[in-house]
Amino acid sequence: MVEERAVEDLTARARIRDAALRLFAERGMDGATIRDIAAEAGVSLGLVRHHFGSKEALRAACDEYASALSRQLLFEATKPTAMSSPSFLPEAHPTIVLLVRYLARSMSDGTAAASAMFDDGVALTEQWIERDHPNQFEDPKAVAVMMAAMHFGPLLMHNLVSAALGTDLLGTEGHIRSTKAYLEIYRHSWLTKDSAEAAKAAYDRLEEGETP
Repeated sequence: MVEERAVEDLTARARIRDAALRLFAERGMDGATIRDIAAEAGVSLGLVRHHFGSKEALRAACDEYASALSRQLLFEATKPTAMSSPSFLPEAHPTIVLLVRYLARSMSDGTAAASAMFDDGVALTEQWIERDHPNQFEDPKAVAVMMAAMHFGPLLMHNLVSAALGTDLLGTEGHIRSTKAYLEIYRHSWLTKDSAEAAKAAYDRLEEGETP
């Protein structure tokens, strides 16, 4: 009987957490009430308080879960075989879109979760560079940071980006369209080798304090 109750409690806790994740992503911390979350999860208000105590503790649990899930998805997505698998993207995409919406809210609110997910993105990009592009970059750390910033930055400007795209960046259509645009950018080389080397040399001189 104790074991059965533990399983039921775990299921209810996960259902509440998932409902909170959706509502926090949609409305933000201030816009989602404990009562709203209980209704979304199909449980009593008392059960939410039993499992989490307060909305702040529930948000912390969502942050922890979102960070762990993001790390898992980023790790899976950077495997060489991920995108060639017919099942990976259809199965992962709804979760990815939810996490993108949650992260956008977290970044707007300035939460620890946003900082943690950005750091995870940098770390996994560094691992990808080391694995697939060893010795290709002079400063792989800086490359990883700026690549992560390229992807996370639009979330802070999602209203402007959405208006320019003509579709919600945080929705399924906007996420697919923007991701395909990133792939186009990565696929094409916009600088010739000579122009890239000339620009790098100019910045090297600037770094060394040289003047014309």
